[in-house]
Amino acid sequence: MADTELALLTATQAAAEIARGAISAEDYSRACLKQIAEIDKKIHAFVHLDPEHVLTQARALDERKASGQALGPLHGVPVAIKDIFDTADYPTECGSPILTGRRPYRDATAVARLRAAGAVIIGKTVTTEFAYFHPGPTRNPHDLERTPGGSSSGSAAAIAAGMVPLAIGSQTNGSMIRPAAFCGVFGVKPSHGLISRTGAVTLSRKLDHVGAFARSLSDLGLILDVLAGHDPQDADTRPVASPNFRAFAGEKPPLPPRFAFVRTPIWEKADPATREAFDQIAAHLDEACFTLDLPESFAGAWDAQRVIMAADMAHNLGPVVERGGEAGSSKTLRDFLAEGREVKATRYLGAIEEARALATTLADVFNHCHAIITPATIGVAPKGLQATGNPAFCSLWTLTGLPALSLPLLTGEGGLPLGLQLVGAPGDDARLLRTANWLVEKLGKGAGRRRAKG
Repeated sequence: MADTELALLTATQAAAEIARGAISAEDYSRACLKQIAEIDKKIHAFVHLDPEHVLTQARALDERKASGQALGPLHGVPVAIKDIFDTADYPTECGSPILTGRRPYRDATAVARLRAAGAVIIGKTVTTEFAYFHPGPTRNPHDLERTPGGSSSGSAAAIAAGMVPLAIGSQTNGSMIRPAAFCGVFGVKPSHGLISRTGAVTLSRKLDHVGAFARSLSDLGLILDVLAGHDPQDADTRPVASPNFRAFAGEKPPLPPRFAFVRTPIWEKADPATREAFDQIAAHLDEACFTLDLPESFAGAWDAQRVIMAADMAHNLGPVVERGGEAGSSKTLRDFLAEGREVKATRYLGAIEEARALATTLADVFNHCHAIITPATIGVAPKGLQATGNPAFCSLWTLTGLPALSLPLLTGEGGLPLGLQLVGAPGDDARLLRTANWLVEKLGKGAGRRRAKG
């Protein structure tokens, strides 16, 4: 198998090939490193990468297999890590000069679980400054003059460019779903509390989610199987058994799914091509889809999300940014932290209560459908590298903690990726993956839409 063909295997395919001895972990890692060496000088997805360390990890995994020891579900599969997650073997600088040279002593919980599952931690990917809006150097693989989205810029671009099969990121507003949509890859923002955030920079306990990017839905199920679970150090994780995400995602639904097409109160923000594409999808699904208008109470959701995020970031990041002075941070970040310091306690608590009320209302929606269909972004990735795109179509689902997927099913202007966002009931991540599989088959075969490989 040629190196390029090898590097483009999905994580599910690669793990199976390594397990049966058709390829080695070192072979696969070398192929991915070759792709990175050839491509990343244009994309700039990685901020920390040590090829020899990558191969050392892979060789150790091959030795483990040769000795007859048990293999983890990600044995030999390279995974890229957003540079807000602590790694004991790589710096963690959070896209900020304030933290240049910072070397953690231990892995974040998510990284530790990946290692325990046999993953090769291939390197750290570019994040926007402290996972907010100020961009890093990463470019969109589909058009180098366009943003890859943020804040998980490098993770999404690394998947889209064929450099790695899996990557992890985070979302506090639209930082998983937006870059997945712009880069044309599969992305998941799971239910709030499904994956531990211990060892990742904290922006907002209420809003922070850990997510993943992949080449296929099966791959997302595979990495969720590894990452999901209780962590006593993260009070929002729950001590309950997790389903087998990958197996469940591959099952045939007992009944054809039913969808609610939700435009949301910000529908006018979507560009005309996006609005037309989603109207066509709703029409194509016919009786399997109904249009749902959210109550007027949802109009304030975007302000509530901003209030919570600003106040929490001012509390969590303010002291670090202040120590760095004006030269150490962007005006964009400093201005937002200043806004957060002005939030009154009554407004903050009101926004938290508003989020709970909206989540309760949305939970009732899923008594009438299996998933919500809505845009992932207002349109394709915008030109220019000084901004990361509008996260408006992600904010509501982050605020309410619902699981969301970005599916690379559509194309927009110039053939660029246009993501379809699928939102599920709280805690119903496994069924959301299964519903997404059904939808990919339905739209891929019947609607003439672009279907992602993998």
